[in-house]
Amino acid sequence: MEMTMCFPLLLLICSLSTAQLQSDNDIVPHHAEYQGGEPTNVSEHQQTCPQDIHAVLREMSASLAEQRVEMTHLQRENEAQAAKLRELELQKNEMDTLKLQQQAQTAKLELQKTELEKQKTEVEKQKTELEKQKIEGEKQKIEGEKQKTELEKQKIEGEKQKIEGEKQKTELEKQKTELEKQKVEGEKQKIEGDKLKQQLQEQAAELITVKARSTVTENQVEALKRDGEVKQVAFSASLLASGSGTIGPFNTESNLVFRYVFSNIGNAYNPNTGFFIAPVRGAYHFEFYVCGPGHPSHSSAAVLIKNGERVCIAYEHQPSGWAKSSNGATLLLEVGDVVVLRLWENSKIYDDEDHYSTFSGHLLFTM
Repeated sequence: MEMTMCFPLLLLICSLSTAQLQSDNDIVPHHAEYQGGEPTNVSEHQQTCPQDIHAVLREMSASLAEQRVEMTHLQRENEAQAAKLRELELQKNEMDTLKLQQQAQTAKLELQKTELEKQKTEVEKQKTELEKQKIEGEKQKIEGEKQKTELEKQKIEGEKQKIEGEKQKTELEKQKTELEKQKVEGEKQKIEGDKLKQQLQEQAAELITVKARSTVTENQVEALKRDGEVKQVAFSASLLASGSGTIGPFNTESNLVFRYVFSNIGNAYNPNTGFFIAPVRGAYHFEFYVCGPGHPSHSSAAVLIKNGERVCIAYEHQPSGWAKSSNGATLLLEVGDVVVLRLWENSKIYDDEDHYSTFSGHLLFTM
């Protein structure tokens, strides 16, 4: 600013110097021209020059003052514009900050939108699940109604059974009363029986005497009879005594009792236990026939057992129809040896009036 103010002053001084030189040049020729005469305008010229310099200086001072005011005004405008620029810079920074915040909010909104979509999907799933549960609840409600109806029926049936029980209880009371009467009658019969028993004891004493006399003779007859019978042993029996039916299946082997006896010479076979007990030492032949209904999981089979040990088996397995099998063996038996048939584990055996399942044996010869 100081350099700007000094520069017009230098120009002013230079102008003044140039004007002085031109004035001197104008005066000298004029003086030479009028050498012969007396100069008349020199003093006037010398008076005019200082007045012009002061006027120029005043104009330049006024111009400098105007320039100083204008520069002050420009400086203030520059400061105002600088402040405005700083304010604009601040606003720009705030705009950038707001822009970043907006971007962050936009990203946050996108995340929230995604989360809302997930929640919406989850709500749809829950809604579907609720619908399923509602349907299931309706089914359970219907089932509950059915069960309630069934319980009502059972309750009615229970009432009927209760009434029937009361009737049976009354009948039992009647039977109890009848039994009491029969008990009294039995006591009377017991007294009468004691009298008869006493009479029988007396008669038994007499019979003992007679029996003692005949014992020797009977023993002799029995000995002779056994000698003839032991040489004749044979039997044949069917499984069921009457009707029709199936035996088995069982988890383990089970003894079979053939109750319908065709013949039992020598009484070596017991139809109550199913055991054949050898009365004499000898060779015996046995045969057995097995019949059973076909089944995918159960066979029809029986095992010949001698003294607890397996000898042979008759086995057949087919999924339908009738399964039939047979087997036999000749065995050397000692007196008291036991032979029996056992049902094979997880098997069935059938018999009826036609006698499909049989067990037979006989003595071949003594040894």
